[in-house]
Amino acid sequence: MTEETPGFEEKPDVPSGAASDGAEPKDASSSPEEEAPEAGDGVQTVGLTAQLDQVRTALNERTADLQRLQAEYQNYRRRVERDRATVKEIAVAGLLSELLPVLDDIGRARDHDELVGGFKSVAESVETVVAKLGLQQFGKEGEPFDPTIHEALMHSYAPDVTETTCVAILQPGYRIGERTIRPARVAVAEPQPGATPAAAKEEKSTDEESGGTEEV
Repeated sequence: MTEETPGFEEKPDVPSGAASDGAEPKDASSSPEEEAPEAGDGVQTVGLTAQLDQVRTALNERTADLQRLQAEYQNYRRRVERDRATVKEIAVAGLLSELLPVLDDIGRARDHDELVGGFKSVAESVETVVAKLGLQQFGKEGEPFDPTIHEALMHSYAPDVTETTCVAILQPGYRIGERTIRPARVAVAEPQPGATPAAAKEEKSTDEESGGTEEV
């Protein structure tokens, strides 16, 4: 007869690591320890995206500032160069204005055939120098009167003009570029009041002659 030791029951052998009766095996994929890192990665990505947007915004602002500064600098350079050219032109115009009486004397001497010998060489040298500095002479007989560049010192009427015309140049005008140093001083003539212009008379006589020879 076999004796049983009180207080001990026989249990079936269960492999270590096997789940106990009534307990469900745990799914490793649903472990909270592994879900937490995935949520942390999403938050970190959102934070990096926000920082990248801030950096891009700051970069665009700095780029716009640099472009604005560059445009302002280019405008400043153009303004300085324009002002420098204007100052130079004014200085040259002031110098040449003092030489206009000398040029007038040279012109009168040339008109009277007195520009000879050494005086001729000096005069031509002076004219060459002022031409290199940009001085230009203007004013011719027969051109229409322009009050912006002509100064009328004498006035008369003439039957052979159709508009106010410069009939004599008393003193030539001078300019540098678009700047007029001295207007041309001229004598002007206007059409005779009530007179038929010579061109109209010639045209009328031509028409009469052609009409008189028309064949019937």
